Amino acid sequence: MSTCRFGPKFLLVSGVFAMAALDSLSLFTGLGLSEQKARETLKNQTLSAQLREAATQAQQTLGSTIDKATGTLLYGLASRLRDTRRLSFLVSYIASKKIHTEPQLSAALEYVRSHPLDPIDTADFEQECGVGVTVTPEQIEEAVEAAINKHRPQLLVERYRFNMGLLMGEARAVLKWADGKMIKNEVDMQVLHLLGPKMEADLEKKPKVAKVRLEETDRRTAKYVIENGETADQTLSLMEQLRGEALKFHKPGENYKTPGYVMTPHTMNLLKQHLEITGGQVRTRFPPEPNGILHIGHAKAINFNFGYAKVSMYLGIWQARPEKEEAKFFTAICDMVAWLGYTPYRVTYASDYFDQLYAWAVELIRRGLAYVCHQRGEELKGHNPLPSPWRDRPMEESLLLFEAMRKGKFSEGEATLRMKLVMEDGKMDPVAYRVKYTPHHRTGDKWCIYPTYDYTHCLCDSIEHITHSLCTKEFQARRSSYFWLCNALDVYCPVQWEYGRLNLHYAVVSKRKILQLVATGAVRDWDDPRLFTLTALRRRGFPPEGINNFCARVGVTVAQTTMEPHLLEACVRDVLNDTAPRAMAVLESLRVIITNFPAAKSLDIQVPNFPADETKGFHQVPFAPIVFIERTDFKEEPEPGFKRLAWGQPVGLRHTGYVIELQRVVKGPSGCVESLEVTCRRADAGEKPKAFIHWVSQPLTCEVRLYERLFQHKNPEDPTEVPGGFLSDLNPASLRVVEAALVDCSVALAKPFNKFQFERLGYFSVDPDSHQGKLVFNRTVTLKEDPGKV
Repeated sequence: MSTCRFGPKFLLVSGVFAMAALDSLSLFTGLGLSEQKARETLKNQTLSAQLREAATQAQQTLGSTIDKATGTLLYGLASRLRDTRRLSFLVSYIASKKIHTEPQLSAALEYVRSHPLDPIDTADFEQECGVGVTVTPEQIEEAVEAAINKHRPQLLVERYRFNMGLLMGEARAVLKWADGKMIKNEVDMQVLHLLGPKMEADLEKKPKVAKVRLEETDRRTAKYVIENGETADQTLSLMEQLRGEALKFHKPGENYKTPGYVMTPHTMNLLKQHLEITGGQVRTRFPPEPNGILHIGHAKAINFNFGYAKVSMYLGIWQARPEKEEAKFFTAICDMVAWLGYTPYRVTYASDYFDQLYAWAVELIRRGLAYVCHQRGEELKGHNPLPSPWRDRPMEESLLLFEAMRKGKFSEGEATLRMKLVMEDGKMDPVAYRVKYTPHHRTGDKWCIYPTYDYTHCLCDSIEHITHSLCTKEFQARRSSYFWLCNALDVYCPVQWEYGRLNLHYAVVSKRKILQLVATGAVRDWDDPRLFTLTALRRRGFPPEGINNFCARVGVTVAQTTMEPHLLEACVRDVLNDTAPRAMAVLESLRVIITNFPAAKSLDIQVPNFPADETKGFHQVPFAPIVFIERTDFKEEPEPGFKRLAWGQPVGLRHTGYVIELQRVVKGPSGCVESLEVTCRRADAGEKPKAFIHWVSQPLTCEVRLYERLFQHKNPEDPTEVPGGFLSDLNPASLRVVEAALVDCSVALAKPFNKFQFERLGYFSVDPDSHQGKLVFNRTVTLKEDPGKV
């Protein structure tokens, strides 16, 4: 015999809940919702509660029975209304049939969103929402007839393949408050009268028109429409970033239209002052912490911030805490922003505002919204720490203690200033100030207390009148504190927008993990070309245009994006193909002696910098009786399909106009091939060779570094994929150094970061390790994409 695990009280409560759900289901189906839609609505507690309230209020006017048209409007109201204070006001208009169409409801929702403060001007509201406006069937008939007459020739040709939505849209534009169904019925009737019934040809599907891909030059200047309705000529970067974007940005000064934005009695005046200061410009702020080097994800953020703001982008260095290597990282941040091609409207530092931030902290305490706490750091960790026993200490006491913190009377960790709020992730009372006895890079020993990110970010944005504070998704849990703090101090409150991070496979970008890689000797430093920091990518030879184009192609989405490295490399190739002049180099050389060289001394060969476009000029290389070729371009016993130099198989030497043919193989004591003796002839003097190979003569000796992926697995940080941790996943073949490579003398004057395409080998960049006696080249990317190569 089984026994019930629950008591009578539980069963009673469960029954009450079940009855309430059943009543709500009946109520919702009574509004015209299908049973399935009603059940789905019940799963959303916020929506179901608002719809239940709207229906209950409407029943007070209409009685227990609500017609389907009104029910549809009530559902639209409940699902789209953000300011619940306006629910009763709008329900009264729907129940009284003053608002009876979808266009009217949309206008009403827009009106209350644009006028958040009480009282609402009902006369203005009714005018904006078409209350009392009557559209007669005759007016609809005339509007539809005018639209059909306008498109009559095209209608007669395309018949029922014509886009009928165009006719309805033009009629709706004339009759803003007309019922959409009535317009559609009138369009259907008049089209039928004009064209007659559908014929067999009308039932065939309209052939799809292939989309024409815009040429790159056209795409760079194409027009796009920002979702707030403004049209502007923009670069490829911004156009691509905003394509398909789910973020519907507010216009400057209309912060209150953003879902979740918190209004106070001061909000509208503060926004008015904000517009007077900014002139309606979009202002963004890229706020990196100067405690690490920027990486590929920051490149996306830089492109997004600069692209959206156009000219008013603040490089706001979040320099609120002292860091040991702060100066080094700060310099690197500024260098990388400039390297990507951007000049900020203004460079600011959180430390510029330390005095104001401190004064605001004092004001928070005075308002009873902050207190000095003595809980230790380990007690504050996690999302459910114990409440502070000092949360309700007297305001006067916290003021004295905070002043004592500023004067250095507490040791590090002994006291903090905490704000009285609960964040979205459940964290209670985040810390605003900590004690830290470390000199600051810019303020020296003036301060021994420093503000935290949660306290500083929103207030610096407020001071600088940022319109759109763009940050990655992990900061979403801090949005509540962002709004709370600005409103608690009655200062201008910007809007924080979150977007998905950009990550790459086969990479780590965490500062802590890169430091581990450096400490273990896996990489040399932050700019090791195998990393995906921006300094590393620059050293490897990635052009900034390639990185910017990659960020543009990735776009901006709410979801996190993880891309394959070869997609970034493809963007790099596109740029280098047009910008890196050609040269010839040999990595593993084999000496070749031309026994019948056609001149008494070396010849000067003109080589085009860009073979596909000789208008970009030429460079000169010597061609002498002794040349060097790649060892892999010769085989004594070639396998089937080998087309390069072999017995009885001549090859051409690129750019010379000569073909060489093997005569003798010279081997050393160990049997290894040391050199070849060949004869030459003009390329047009006989059968065309199967292949042309690159070569060098009278070359320079250089060092070449060949890079592959640093990690062997896509997700080196994933313990399920790499149980031993990312340090166990290092690719032993990630770097191969060729210390005695040969390159033609045309690159002799190359400077660090100059880029070349070594024919048949790949794209290479001059490394800063180069010195007067020897050039060092990094392979940037191979000539062809190889997604599977590790």
